[in-house]
Amino acid sequence: MRLKLRNIFLVYFVVSSAGLLYALLQLGQQCDCTHQMNPINDVRRRKAPHHRGVENMPVIYVVTPTHTRPHQRAELTRLSQTLLLVPALHWILVEDAAERTTLVADLLAKSELQYTHLHMLTPPPMKLKDSDPNWLKPRGVEQRNEALRWLRENRSAKDQGVVYFADDDNTYSINIFKEMRNTQKVSVWPVGLVGGLRYEGPLVTGGKVVGFHTAWKTHRPFPIDMAGFAVSLQLLLSHPKAQFDLTAERGFLESSLLAPLVAVEELEPKADNCTKIWVWHTRTEKPKLKQEDLLEKQGKGSDPKILV
Repeated sequence: MRLKLRNIFLVYFVVSSAGLLYALLQLGQQCDCTHQMNPINDVRRRKAPHHRGVENMPVIYVVTPTHTRPHQRAELTRLSQTLLLVPALHWILVEDAAERTTLVADLLAKSELQYTHLHMLTPPPMKLKDSDPNWLKPRGVEQRNEALRWLRENRSAKDQGVVYFADDDNTYSINIFKEMRNTQKVSVWPVGLVGGLRYEGPLVTGGKVVGFHTAWKTHRPFPIDMAGFAVSLQLLLSHPKAQFDLTAERGFLESSLLAPLVAVEELEPKADNCTKIWVWHTRTEKPKLKQEDLLEKQGKGSDPKILV
């Protein structure tokens, strides 16, 4: 009897010791939490409730002109991840280039967005030089017009939607996309940090636009920023010649598109009668790469295979 008890105790001791040793070893192991911590999985779970009823929504066509520069990928990454939060959206990205680049094509392919990738080269006489200030010549004109051409060739009057011209260096709240969704003709709202002001935008009385809060070239027909309006797809399709004028005077680019489409009194104020700021003209500071240039001259430049 004593022998049996001793054997049972010995087996119990060995099993307990092995279990304790295994537990101690596991404390030093890395947890396999790939599914729980995968940001893409998280995005998919968050998107589902937000995107219910998407089949009944007018599509927002976001037109973004872009050009090659050191911080292009960073800008497009930030914008694409904002657009992921918006249901029923089609991103039309137009490169200022002779052909589509691999960098942009790869980013779009991995974005999980519905998109169209186009390219249109700005005529050399109208292209900014590296030493030119941003305001010297209009930018993104040919690219926005190329997007309009694509829409007219690939969409018809039966398609419900709204067109928004979103530059890749602005900052956007998803609220602005909710506001523009049901635009009938042209909807408008203020834009922060633009025109030398804290904000620039329409003045509204009784639900109607009666003027504009601006301090620069106040005689413009539509003194608003490119990020401060959206246009009904049907309205654009019904005016097949409406586009941005490459030769427009500085500050009149927006007006060159809007003037043939709508009168000021027909504008649809959004963002709580234009009292909320949900888009900002932030602009990313151009990176200074002097040290990179020095290293390249020494044959020690950064690895070009690493995308930045």
